[in-house]
Amino acid sequence: MKHLGFLCLLLLSLSWSRTASAQLYEVRPGTVKFEKKEREAVKVQVDGTAQWTRDFWQSWLKDTYNIKLKGGGVLGVGKKDVMEAKQTQVSSVSGKLLDLYSNVTSPTDSTTELSVWAALGPDTFLHPDNTASEYAALRNMVQSFATAARLKAYKEQIEQAEKHLKDSEKEKEDLNKDIKNMQANTASNLARIEALKKQNVENTLKARQDSVKLIENARLLEVRKALLQRRKDRLSALDRK
Repeated sequence: MKHLGFLCLLLLSLSWSRTASAQLYEVRPGTVKFEKKEREAVKVQVDGTAQWTRDFWQSWLKDTYNIKLKGGGVLGVGKKDVMEAKQTQVSSVSGKLLDLYSNVTSPTDSTTELSVWAALGPDTFLHPDNTASEYAALRNMVQSFATAARLKAYKEQIEQAEKHLKDSEKEKEDLNKDIKNMQANTASNLARIEALKKQNVENTLKARQDSVKLIENARLLEVRKALLQRRKDRLSALDRK
């Protein structure tokens, strides 16, 4: 129940964040500079880094349309600004072969903007007026990606939150264990201190008693030395007779 309450709060916070950033995951028209000309494009901003968005966009196209973009690089190596798939079939956009182009930019550290545009042939780029149906279909395709990206981002955020929760609970258990161990050690040390204090009191008393005995011993030693000397003197006197 505790985990469920935490996840509900997380989902509410994500919903509030979504309301505060209404532009996220909403596809809109735009333009890009490509081959020295302004091209009509479809744009959408999503949660995530540029690399995260590039990777998911490529994998989503491969899984959904069997389209493999070029220019994405491998593990970030060899990637280009513009990813493209020349003369590819995107049946949901057009029955004809398309040249599909896209790139990503980062408006902030945590959000990325994906721009997608396409051409039916050389210098025949999709346009909301000239190729209205194809342009609308391209928009719908990007909107489907945005929906998938939002779901993936929220799932990853929940997984990360669950991991942080488990880490916090583990840290709490470890801290409680450490506290109990330190309390036990402290109690043991205090008991030892009390025992040592008692032993010190006994040792002090014994030392005082031994000091008194030492004085008495010294007095008896002198008496016995004197007695021994007298007896030696008597023996010497008898020997002389």
